[in-house]
Amino acid sequence: MRLIFLSLVFALGTLARISAALAQNYPWCANFADGAGVNCGFSTYEQCMATSQGSGGSCTRNNLYVAPGAAPPARQVAPNHRLHRNN
Repeated sequence: MRLIFLSLVFALGTLARISAALAQNYPWCANFADGAGVNCGFSTYEQCMATSQGSGGSCTRNNLYVAPGAAPPARQVAPNHRLHRNN
């Protein structure tokens, strides 16, 4: 029973960290090597590196970043391919 409880607590903590990272709308994410997770709250690469270097981490672009005032990406619709048979 205790193992199930600890597993649940761990899973909820992991989900909380992931959702917090996704909620931050900044262009750079710090990936901490010491197990502290990911922080996507940096405006510049320099800010990100200054924070992550202390743990031996690295920085990557936030793929979910949307610039303020930017239009959302256009939705692409797959073409409708139909087979035409000659009778």
